[in-house]
Parts: sequence; structure tokens; C-alpha cells
Amino acid sequence: MSDLQLSLLVIGAVVVGAVYLYNGLQERGYRRRMQQAFGSGHDDVLLKAGVESALTDGRLEPQLVPQEPHGSRPDTDAVNGLDAVLDYVAEINADDPIADAVIGELTSRIASCGKPVHISGLDVQSGTWEDVVRGRGGRFRGLRVSLQLVNRTGAVNSAQLATFCDAVKSCAEKIPAPATCPDTHAALKRARELDAFCADADVAVGFNVIAPEGATFQGTRIRAAAEAAGFKLEPDGVFHYRNEQRQTLFTLDNHEPAPFLPESIKGLTTRGVTLLLDVPRVANGAGILDRMLEVAGAVAHSLGGRLVDDNRAPLTEPGIARIKEQVRSIHAAMELHGIPAGGARALQLFS
Repeated sequence: MSDLQLSLLVIGAVVVGAVYLYNGLQERGYRRRMQQAFGSGHDDVLLKAGVESALTDGRLEPQLVPQEPHGSRPDTDAVNGLDAVLDYVAEINADDPIADAVIGELTSRIASCGKPVHISGLDVQSGTWEDVVRGRGGRFRGLRVSLQLVNRTGAVNSAQLATFCDAVKSCAEKIPAPATCPDTHAALKRARELDAFCADADVAVGFNVIAPEGATFQGTRIRAAAEAAGFKLEPDGVFHYRNEQRQTLFTLDNHEPAPFLPESIKGLTTRGVTLLLDVPRVANGAGILDRMLEVAGAVAHSLGGRLVDDNRAPLTEPGIARIKEQVRSIHAAMELHGIPAGGARALQLFS
């Protein structure tokens, strides 16, 4: 083999490697901003492997595999920031008001557990439970301290739970007062079961608007089209479509790594944008999906782009119907577990 041929082979290998690296960085950036928009990462219905069925045109579309509930989940409401389904709750019961310094130390120590925490106090005067705020010590003779068992980073582990219980017991000794920490083994088992269910329900639906071959979208045009459709650009670099209660129903993000930042969007160009619906965080998912499709169509028309799935194939009625059925099935399973989609409990879990 001549030196020229060898050089051409090396150059070709470098070019191919660069293409793979570029595509990998794009995908990584897309996933990162999806997590920023909604929380930690979750599956995309249009990408999820292993639960797909082949259509007559040969394309793969997803199909939900129904999951059996992992035990009963009573539909109890959260009281004073505590939830019997989501939280591990410890208690401290004192005869006299608890010093603010002790409450401050407890607050600081449980904050390091790596999961959301909350403290409610039994007011000496009113006899009612209320949120504990630093600087208001000396008013509470009882404390309920909670650690959320699961969120999108996963289930609480034994070390986190041990740290939490140690903090509660240590602070109780300084009062002094008795502390009650429920069975940690049962709590860890419950956390694993709840996390397994959440992993099945943690699904996103994405649609893409892509530019014609060889063309790109200008950032200013994207912003105008998005705002005309009802989106608002927010500090996370993503356009949010919110309801009257300010809850995000779906988002519009750059299909490429660069976020849509107000200070740089004027000079930005991209080959496409992605609309994303976070299934467990919205109620009436099928209806919201219809709305997202309408909005996506309007954005595509304004930009002169094509509305496609993640395989760059045009959306089909059978494919959309399958996605809607998945969304309905996920929401039905969440309801059975006492975690209605879009409700306060779901928003806590999928955060």
C-alpha cells in the first residue's frame, strides 16, 4: 500500500470518527436540556427500545407493556407537607418548646441527605401543625420530619436514610426528647418498589420540526413562531407552554446542543426544534398531546419546516393513536397507584 493510500485511509477514519463524535455530542446536549426542562432524565416514547411494534410501513412504533401495581398505594392526601406514600416520617415529641438552635441544626443536617426534606411543627399555642421556618423556634413542642423516598434521581438508599435518622435522634437527645424512626428496612423496600413503578411511568413524548434539506432555522424566526404559538422563553434556555396555573404542559427546545438563551438567540441557527411532553407531570395527557400536535403543526408552518418523529419519518395517524394509547395506559396505572398524573404527588415524584 502506497503512502498516499495509507494517508487517505487515515484521513477517512478521522472524518468518520469526527462525525460520530459530533452526533454523540448533539444527542448528549439534547438529553441534558430535556433533563433541565423537566428534571432528571426519562424515556422518550418515540425512542424507547424493547416496547416497540412494527407497523405495516416497517417503521417501529412504541407499545406500552402494562405493569402490575407493586402493592397497594392508598390515595392519602399530603398533610402539612407530609405524604404517607412518598415520605419516610420521623417524629420528635417534647414536653417543652424546642429551641430554635436545635431546629436549625436539624434542618441543616437533614438537608445533606440528598433527597427532598420537610419539617412540620406542633404549635404550643394553637395545637396545630404548621411548616417550620428558621427563626421561629420556641413555638413547637413536637416535630414531624420527612424524607422523600423517591424522585427522578432514584430511590433513597440505606446510607441516606441512616444519615437522616441519625440527625433526628441526635437532635432529639439535645432537647432532650424521645424520637421515633419507623422501620428503615420496610421504608427501603417501599422506596425500591415505588421507584420501579416510576421508572416504567417516566416517559416523554417528543416531536421534531426540521428545516428543509440544506437549510437552517434562524433563532429570531424560531422565537417569533414559538411566541405566536403560545410559548414563552424562560431562563433555562427552553420555551415553555404553560396553562393558567403556570404548570408546564410541554416545551420547545433546540434539537442541537445550544440552548435558546435570550442574549444569543438572535445569532443562533439550527436544523430543527423539538417539542416535548412529560407524560407523568400532566393531567389529561391525550388531550395535551392533541394540543401539542396542533402547536407543533403551527410552528412547522411558520418556520417552513417538516413535522417528524425522532427517526425523521412523517407522523402517521396510526402512530399517533398508539402514542395516545400509551399515555392513557400510563395515566391509568398512575391512578391505580394513587399517583394521579399532573397532581401534587406526581409532581413531587417526577422532579
